[in-house]
Amino acid sequence: MRFTPALFKHAEVLLSELLRSPFPADLVVSRYFRQHRELGHADRGFVAESVYSVLRRKRSLSARCLDDVTSRRLLLASLACVQGMNRRELDAVLSEVEGKWLAQAKALRLEDLPPAIRLDLPDWLYETLKTQFDTQELESLVIGLNQSAPLDLRVNLLKADRELVLARLNADGLTAEPCRYSPLGIRLLGKPALSRHPLFLDGSFEVQDEGSQLLGFLLQPKRGEMVADFCAGAGGKTLLLGAMMRSQGRLYAFDVAEKRLAKLKPRLARSGLSNVHPVRIESENDIKIKRLAGKLDRVLVDAPCSGLGTLRRNPDLKWRQTPESVVELTAKQAAILRSASSLVKKGGRLVYATCSLLDAENEGVVSSFLSAHPEFVTLSAAEVLRRQAIEIDCDHYEGGLRLRLLPHRHGTDGFYSAVMERQ
Repeated sequence: MRFTPALFKHAEVLLSELLRSPFPADLVVSRYFRQHRELGHADRGFVAESVYSVLRRKRSLSARCLDDVTSRRLLLASLACVQGMNRRELDAVLSEVEGKWLAQAKALRLEDLPPAIRLDLPDWLYETLKTQFDTQELESLVIGLNQSAPLDLRVNLLKADRELVLARLNADGLTAEPCRYSPLGIRLLGKPALSRHPLFLDGSFEVQDEGSQLLGFLLQPKRGEMVADFCAGAGGKTLLLGAMMRSQGRLYAFDVAEKRLAKLKPRLARSGLSNVHPVRIESENDIKIKRLAGKLDRVLVDAPCSGLGTLRRNPDLKWRQTPESVVELTAKQAAILRSASSLVKKGGRLVYATCSLLDAENEGVVSSFLSAHPEFVTLSAAEVLRRQAIEIDCDHYEGGLRLRLLPHRHGTDGFYSAVMERQ
């Protein structure tokens, strides 16, 4: 892909939209590309990565802009200082004044900046994470979060096995390798277009981060059981659970959003599953939930959260979340976990998970729940995975009982999970 002034202009316009839009970045980017179908796959890749690079490094790039922080300068600073483009490559879009400024911007020493600015975090988030990680670990975590996420696939065992899919993808010129932990995971090099690949169209694989896949192995649903994905969304984990159940038993996909459940329908059709029952609920207290009280073998709660573990994919979230929004989320998470737990029968399993890094949304919610519900006891996440031949460093977090995944340690999105059983 050749860098051109036209491509730079697309990135500049899109970045301007992103910085003033109240909507999530992925929605704004998707809409822009629908409006500019003349952009090919490689062109879209360049534009998207350019604007996401700015969103990841916005505070330190703003410092490089000196007293004139504009979308254009942020983009130029990112291309030169983060993406490594040289002056000759940028000459086609640089004015003489910008050339002089860019030389100053590149000379700025990041180590002279305050830590929160250097690490590209809002002050409140830096202060919060500083209480959870030592200085070196926090630096490594931020470096991991500021990378672009890899593309992971999950093989659908109802349609194919991993070796077959790996062989086919590599034969088609894609560089694919097994994921490090998930027995169903495949990691691809780069971001190839897969929506028309025959194995995607026939349901042999779905796109799903490896960390998300591991939640299914923590729940460990069996054939013939009654299971619920309590916050199903578009159903990525629902499809995994259904395949693990070999399409036998009954699997409820609960969600409050009709739009999200609608996205599950075409995926469900490709998957070959016949045991999934999507159910829209009004809230966690819906009568449809109460009718199933004490009847389910396993319940997964992948709770709505700040999403701060997914900053590799959604870097705008760190600028959109606030301490106040986290407080609201923890109240919602507690209510959802309490309601979901009522579905679990004696001897049944409850898994709580978030893609957040914050203890308030993770161990804080689980500890409060366990204090109020002594009928639930904790199982070791590491041991549950080990019994399925999945060896993973649980970081001795909370005594090794919980699963905490971090991008710089595990190469996945940031995830937290607790496994509980009703006595």
